Amino acid sequence: MGSWYWWMLFGMAVVTYIPRAFPLTFLEGKELPPVISGILRNIPFAVLGALIFPAVLYIQEGDILFGFIGAIIAVTLAFLFQNVMVVVLGTVGFLAVYSLFI
Repeated sequence: MGSWYWWMLFGMAVVTYIPRAFPLTFLEGKELPPVISGILRNIPFAVLGALIFPAVLYIQEGDILFGFIGAIIAVTLAFLFQNVMVVVLGTVGFLAVYSLFI
C-alpha cells in the first residue's frame, strides 16, 4: 500500500469526524428551535426514501412491476405492523413466492 492510501484514509476520517464534532462542540447545552429540531428529526426518513426509491425501479431488469409490488407490500406491512423485521421478511417472502409464478 502506498502512502496515498493512508492519506486518503486520513482524509475520509477527517471529513467524517467534522460533521459529528461540530454539533457536539458548538451546540452543547443549547436548545434548537422546534422547526429545526423537526427538520433534523425527519432527515433519516427522507434519506432512506431517497436511497430506496431508485432500487424499486431497478430491482429486476425488464420488470418494473416487480419493484412496485414489493414497495406496495412493504408500505402495507409497515402500516400494519410497524416492525422493520416483519416488513423486510414479509416483503422478501412475498416477492420470492411471486417470482415463482411469473
